Amino acid sequence: MSTPQPGSSNNPADSDPRPDADPQFTPVLTKKQAKRANSTVIGMLIAIAATFGLVLPVLLLNPTHTAETYARDIDVQNVSAEAADIAGYVPLAPDLPDGWTSNFARWNPGGSDGVPFWEVGYLTPGRQFIQLTQTDNANPTWTAQRLDGAQLSGQRTIETLDWELFDSSSGDSFLTSETDDFTLILNGTADLAEFDVLGAALIDELSAS
Repeated sequence: MSTPQPGSSNNPADSDPRPDADPQFTPVLTKKQAKRANSTVIGMLIAIAATFGLVLPVLLLNPTHTAETYARDIDVQNVSAEAADIAGYVPLAPDLPDGWTSNFARWNPGGSDGVPFWEVGYLTPGRQFIQLTQTDNANPTWTAQRLDGAQLSGQRTIETLDWELFDSSSGDSFLTSETDDFTLILNGTADLAEFDVLGAALIDELSAS
């Protein structure tokens, strides 16, 4: 009777030479399986390319909103004169100091709320933005919508006109005031000192009309 040598084994499985006993065996895809896998990858690449094709033109047409993006100079007084017949009054188009420009001026006929209004966008000499909104037909719901959730934070007097000051979570400031004929709203990113300049010019025009 032979004695097993050190390091040897009597278990036949330990020396089984069959390939299917190899734990590192890698399955091979059939031609149909490989074709199906390639089709899935190609489909994904086509979908990604199509998505970029749709998104890229939108990004190019809507650049980052910087002061330079908005740098235009609209003739507000000319647009105001054109809107007067529709509005029933001459919308405000104040004279402002050098360095102020406008990037839009338009008459908005109103929507389902039935409140038409005049709006002008101004760029200050400090390259900040202030929007003027004017209407002779405001109601509390419309005013609240224009304030967009801003919270009342104080009062401010510009020359002879008192304004309510609102602050928003976006960092914009809002000033609202009522005259005998109009509701006025100013909102934007500018310093309050620049709001005062625009507000004073509006008051001067209202006084002259």
